Amino acid sequence: QVQLVESGGGLAQPGGSLRLSCAVSGRSLSGYCMGWFRQTLGGKEREYVAGITWSGNDYYYSNRVGGRFTTSVDNANNTLTLEMNSLFPEDTGVYYCTADTSCTTVAAGRAGSWGQGTQVTVSS
Repeated sequence: QVQLVESGGGLAQPGGSLRLSCAVSGRSLSGYCMGWFRQTLGGKEREYVAGITWSGNDYYYSNRVGGRFTTSVDNANNTLTLEMNSLFPEDTGVYYCTADTSCTTVAAGRAGSWGQGTQVTVSS
């Protein structure tokens, strides 16, 4: 069983930056796929915004965040991070990290492990 705990959310001004972390524990994540989702206030479903393999060799960004967000893995410290720059008010929401052995499953929003989420608010 993989446990995920997000941190780093908070309030940022439009154009500002935030850095989210996801602490991973429970088992080795060799071969795992990691993802970041967000649930916005008006969103019907959780939105897949970024993904990365635990090896760091393959990654994905949605069109809405590509060029502004960067996700990375720190294998030594079992941590996943999401650097968010040039934030817009539309980036406001609860951000979740996820993990599964299948990247297809992660992308579909059906990962076996989810964190509790961390709130990100972008407002002046």
